[in-house]
Amino acid sequence: MTKINQQDIDELYTVILELKTLAECKKFFRDLLTEREIEDIAERWKIAKMLVQGIPYSQIENELGISSTTIARVHKWVKQGKGGYKMMMERLDIV
Repeated sequence: MTKINQQDIDELYTVILELKTLAECKKFFRDLLTEREIEDIAERWKIAKMLVQGIPYSQIENELGISSTTIARVHKWVKQGKGGYKMMMERLDIV
């Protein structure tokens, strides 16, 4: 099995930057990821938005049917990550 290096990862990011429409995004990501992986990523984004909006863990758990452990994991990256969640929420005027 070959090893994936930083150049390979950067190439993937560059390819993603070339997507121009929602339809292109849907096609590419569906070929790249399983339906479950897409749902998992969408779930993380939804959790992050809810956390930033001040929604309590218990309400997120009830609404999404997920564990507090999953919420805590996302919360950690919202607070201590690279700033990607915050950047995109500001760009989309969510915060």
